[in-house]
Amino acid sequence: MQRSQQRAETPPGHVVVIGGGIAGLAAAHRLVTTGVRVTLLEATDRLGGKLMTGEVAGVQVDLGAESMLARRPEAVALAEAVGLADRLQPPATATASLWTRDALRPMPKGHVMGVPGDPAVLGEVLSPEGLARIAEERDLTPTPVGEDVAVGAYVADRLGREVVDRLVEPLLGGVYAGDAYRISMRAAVPQLFEAVKEGGPLLEAVGRIQERAAARQQAGPVFQGIEGGIGTLPAAVGDAVRAGGGDILTETPVLGLTRTETGWAVRTDTRTIAADGIVLATPAWSAGTLLAAESPAASAELSGVEYASMALVTLAFRRTDIEAYPALRGRSGFLVPPVDGHTIKASTFSSNKWQWVADAAPGLFVLRTSVGRYGEEDHLHREDEELVSVSLRDLAAATGLTARPVDSEVTRWIGGLPQYPVGHLTRVARIRDEVAKLPALRVCGAVYDGVGIPACIASAHRAADEITREIIATPTLVRGTGSEAGQ
Repeated sequence: MQRSQQRAETPPGHVVVIGGGIAGLAAAHRLVTTGVRVTLLEATDRLGGKLMTGEVAGVQVDLGAESMLARRPEAVALAEAVGLADRLQPPATATASLWTRDALRPMPKGHVMGVPGDPAVLGEVLSPEGLARIAEERDLTPTPVGEDVAVGAYVADRLGREVVDRLVEPLLGGVYAGDAYRISMRAAVPQLFEAVKEGGPLLEAVGRIQERAAARQQAGPVFQGIEGGIGTLPAAVGDAVRAGGGDILTETPVLGLTRTETGWAVRTDTRTIAADGIVLATPAWSAGTLLAAESPAASAELSGVEYASMALVTLAFRRTDIEAYPALRGRSGFLVPPVDGHTIKASTFSSNKWQWVADAAPGLFVLRTSVGRYGEEDHLHREDEELVSVSLRDLAAATGLTARPVDSEVTRWIGGLPQYPVGHLTRVARIRDEVAKLPALRVCGAVYDGVGIPACIASAHRAADEITREIIATPTLVRGTGSEAGQ
């Protein structure tokens, strides 16, 4: 056989993916589809990270993330690639509300993450004083944004705190479980950051964003769910990875990473695995620990990333018991501004929002509440029964609901959401610069380019593609090493 034929038939290396959340799974899937041999290691007994289904009153529901942005292509494309195309479902209703000033009020239209383009639609949400403050913006001197600025601080400076407290805060809090006055505009709302850098009033910047979005004429739903739950996506991706020849090992925590003459040694609690490349798809604290020996600078940066924790309380009611409450009809749910002093920060009426939930349990009405924001994790230490009780108390105040659930499930996500404070993207750039000094190792996940499912998948694809290019371009790394080598 000729030497060129030998090279063509040699597998392009062995990559170990550490972390079995959606980012790690997406990286593994990307790698196996390009012919790379993959071993994925997950410390827990299941795949999916914050994507998880479970049962309430015998109905399968999402106990973590429940939808994915469809205006970005990555998540929908992955679902289609692993055989879920016919199970994609947009929300049956997207009629959300705000529970503020002691009433459920329609969510205003025409905003960018709560920042309004037209104050005329805010009459039900803001006070007369709040509306008057917005009208003052044209007379204000420009507010510099520099390299980055907190969303809440900038919007409050331009339009007043009431816009932040009653609109921006509940929307951003729903995504990041964070504090709008700390969250980076450049990282969390990049289109707004770019628009305000162009100058002029903030309201006009929002208008420009809306005009550009309209010019793109994007068709189709903004969000998509999956029949059976978004939490079914990880298993489908895992099956596709295995079908492509990849190995997936759960309950296999990684204890250390060491560079070797030919690549990497990945030490688990039972063996050492030789790898030509590493994709590190773990939370920041875990990635920082694993990189401490080989990249102290990256490790130090990762250790500075803060996280918010939250709990989801899923409740199932008899449908006949909730028919007397018109506030539960037609709405997909509501958001809660922290300034109003309630415990829950949001509620989703799952049986309204997702047709598959309604079809699976026609005699039940399923909803869920979320509790916990950055800096307010004390709620999560309450017993399950107490979290159910406070959720029912707030639901009664918001909707009048006094029926008792037939079943409930409390799911805690401790350290579930990385925080994106001002300067976060600069920190990410420093991490990636330091990691790039290591041979054939990349990082991905919610820490880096966004916490949404499409953003996590995009970061995974970036890491997988860079690793593939590097191990193919570096002959010393391409040894076809076995997964048991180096024991």
